[in-house]
Amino acid sequence: MANQLGRRYECSVCGTIVLCTKVGENPVSCCGEKMDQQEPRKLPSSD
Repeated sequence: MANQLGRRYECSVCGTIVLCTKVGENPVSCCGEKMDQQEPRKLPSSD
């Protein structure tokens, strides 16, 4: 699976978080393991 531009990935081993700034075919990895893609966070309401 290709990494996605603008997505954040987190290492489940050391907790490092990276922001993808360039699309590529290889998965993002850290500590010898594939990093998990973080879900988008909801923005607070301006009401």
